[in-house]
Amino acid sequence: MKATVYSTETTEARNEAIEAARVALRENKAIVLPTDTVYGIAADAFSHAGVSTLLAAKGRSRTMPPPVLIFDEAVLPGLADEVSDDATALARKFWPGALTLILYSQPSLSWDLGETQGTVALRVPNDSLTIQLLREIGPLAVSSANKTGQQAATTAEAAAEQLGEDVEVIIDGGRRPIGAHEDALPAEALPSTIVDCTADRLVVVREGAISMEELRQVVPSIITKEELEAENRQSTAERAEERRAASSLVEEAESPTASAPVGLGDGPRASAPAAGSFNAHLVEGGQGTARVDQMRTKESIRQEIARREAAVKPLSQSDARKLLFDDADSHKSNE
Repeated sequence: MKATVYSTETTEARNEAIEAARVALRENKAIVLPTDTVYGIAADAFSHAGVSTLLAAKGRSRTMPPPVLIFDEAVLPGLADEVSDDATALARKFWPGALTLILYSQPSLSWDLGETQGTVALRVPNDSLTIQLLREIGPLAVSSANKTGQQAATTAEAAAEQLGEDVEVIIDGGRRPIGAHEDALPAEALPSTIVDCTADRLVVVREGAISMEELRQVVPSIITKEELEAENRQSTAERAEERRAASSLVEEAESPTASAPVGLGDGPRASAPAAGSFNAHLVEGGQGTARVDQMRTKESIRQEIARREAAVKPLSQSDARKLLFDDADSHKSNE
């Protein structure tokens, strides 16, 4: 193992450990340090080489960027952009503590934590040793001290077993979390709760040491990732149903069998008027309406028009002149 393990049992040993960590971090190397949840592997957040070393030690790609630890909430505006009132309320309630907030990163920062999509996960740990280190060195990119897929280390010995060949310094701060009994298993150490604060509604990405009940006491509208996915599925189903309904209406309107305006002779047959009624009198005895068929077809109308034209066939021009002038001559002779 190439890493050096530093005790923190005395003030002198603690200062020596912090100085060794400071030197390693400035040289773009990774260290292991205790936090309030589990042990973490850390690198200078503004060192691309240091962050690359951290990711390589864990066996992670750049698609899984590490969170960043800061020493106080006052640092938040300098690192994060568009911090909502709800996010601020959570930070003030649970920092320092086991709460990680995913926020939009300040675009002017020159760090490279991986493929963050313009975001950064920030946390203030509740550990005096870590706070002292952060205050003196600055923000640290930190992930749990274990190989990907393995249990997070809760002791310096466990961290050394997994990462002793990949880091320069291991600071031994005792069993974590603070107060855990000697027989506690690594799986019993709850990680920090992670909340995504980049949307209008805050979403719990991972529930850990801080419960949903505690979070909702501060931000009642906060939801879990599963609840958000269920809402999205419901919205998708509702939109699909609306599209199907609209499509059905269009198909019905364009169908050849769709109802259309009824033309002359194409409509249903009207019922006959009651005998002796006024309507019956109009139909049966009215001038020009005798024997009117209540279901007049196009063919019957054409036949009727032809019959009427034949009955009142106009005179030819010669017949009309003969009739007109012969009649005039007879009037003269009578005079």
